[in-house]
Amino acid sequence: MADMPQKRSYQKRTPYNNKNRQMKRETLSSDTKVFALGGLNEVGKNMYCIEHQDELVIIDAGVKFAEDGLPGIDYVIPDYTYLKRNQKKIKALLITHGHEDHIGGIPFLLQVVHIPFIYASPLACAMIRRKLEEKRLTQATKLIQINNLSQVKTKYFNIGFFKTNHSIPESLGIVINTPNGRIVSTGDFKFDLTPVGDPADFQVMSFLGETGVTLLLSDSTNAEVPNFSISEKQVAYSVQEEFRKTEGRLIVATFASNVHRVQQIIDAAVKFNRKILVFGRSMENNIQVSRKLGYIKCPDRFFIKNDEAKNLPDNEILILCTGSQGEALAALSRIANGTHRQVSIKPGDTVVFSSNPIPGNASSVSKVINKLYRAGARVLTNEAINNLHTSGHASQEEQKLMLLLTRPKYFFPVHGEYRMLKIHAKLFEEVGLTKGNAFVLSNGDSILLHNGEARLGPRIHVDDIYVDGNDITGLSTAVLRDRQILSEDGMVSVLISMDSRAGCLLNKPIIMSRGFVYMQDSKEMIREAELLVSRELSHLLKRKTTFGEIKNTIRDTLAPYFYQKTKRNPMIIPVIMNKKV
Repeated sequence: MADMPQKRSYQKRTPYNNKNRQMKRETLSSDTKVFALGGLNEVGKNMYCIEHQDELVIIDAGVKFAEDGLPGIDYVIPDYTYLKRNQKKIKALLITHGHEDHIGGIPFLLQVVHIPFIYASPLACAMIRRKLEEKRLTQATKLIQINNLSQVKTKYFNIGFFKTNHSIPESLGIVINTPNGRIVSTGDFKFDLTPVGDPADFQVMSFLGETGVTLLLSDSTNAEVPNFSISEKQVAYSVQEEFRKTEGRLIVATFASNVHRVQQIIDAAVKFNRKILVFGRSMENNIQVSRKLGYIKCPDRFFIKNDEAKNLPDNEILILCTGSQGEALAALSRIANGTHRQVSIKPGDTVVFSSNPIPGNASSVSKVINKLYRAGARVLTNEAINNLHTSGHASQEEQKLMLLLTRPKYFFPVHGEYRMLKIHAKLFEEVGLTKGNAFVLSNGDSILLHNGEARLGPRIHVDDIYVDGNDITGLSTAVLRDRQILSEDGMVSVLISMDSRAGCLLNKPIIMSRGFVYMQDSKEMIREAELLVSRELSHLLKRKTTFGEIKNTIRDTLAPYFYQKTKRNPMIIPVIMNKKV
């Protein structure tokens, strides 16, 4: 398999027939299977698979950032069990662009699955390579750079690419010609008629529609947003206006991977003679990579260290940082909390959020904003009157345009929560495409293509894997459940003193509570619970038993009792002290 920039080959449109939308789910050996391991009914964790006989290609391998209610969890990744079981089939991982929800899972994936080739644009390759270096995984796969003219061939798949617009350079759509029809994945996209970077390949999308698209996978993130999204250049005007008006220090938080936006902020800093302090590891890394590849241009003298900033007036300083989503450990959150070692808020500072909260992050962002106000800062967020941010995702009219350009026979809305997928499926019908040919699915559901026709296939087992630090064993998932129980229902410890040889209790059980009930107000309930445990264990110890059975008896006795009394299920931890001879 090789990366060969050459003329694309496209298939002809298959005769249209919708009669087998509800065919039986059995898989034929000649079927092409399409399914998602992540990215459906959620924003993030994108991972889509296309399988035909003994070949399988993957589109993207992302993470989802932990939301409120996932205490101590860093990331959520897909369950890679299916890929591990079918490892010999995997031919390539195809990357649409360099955002974390599309490349962040690669280091975790490579720890459990062998991926022979990863195809990505130069910028995405550089970002992936940095991740692999940090995890010492550079020898685990081969990175191959591609562009919109590249072609990848396997025994069954002929793969091409086309340019799209997004909030990061080099975003690509993917065309996969299979024995059963053509599959097109848009990746994340929008239609920006005055883009900061290269224009999208409108002609290619239109040509695909003319020659036939069997199944379209399309970005649904902004399916609830009417009209067109505003151009990135309009944001540049708004950002420069804030630089012109602001007299004190400017602190701007945005996505580190939004390279176009970072360039605009840096351009404004140069224009208004503000020196730039960069905080946040991902921001530092992405600026370094993007400058090396020429996507961010700025004279070296504008980037300064914290010591140099002490000698400058406030109106000559820009702090560019991560944390626009309220992430607890990001630079802006630490600045707002007063725990950042180098920067603290002072009256007169202006903080600009050049982003919108990702679904699920609104509460975290709101907390950071309140702390910034308390510290004396002026805070600006994206609003209709200031245009400090525009999404990199297509709004409804742009989604309709993609559907009209590509004119897919079948539609598979992806990358969105359930309501977004449903609305996007409705848009498919509104533009005049065949009713009933849109698949609104969950992770693990499959679509089977056969001779240009699509039907539902068998379900694949999938799950969320919670990553605590670098652990991807799934143990963090169990730990998370324990944390949730502790945070919601508390803990009960049961201290048992016994003589296993004599088969008796030495003292009555002692029950202690933390975060479950207030002991002083619950003496009667605790006393009754201790009697229940004592009675059950006395019966149990009359015969031969094990410590495991003793612990299970304690839990089985107390769990229903406590639930009956309090309607809560605390974590029950038996502690057994056995007399030594």
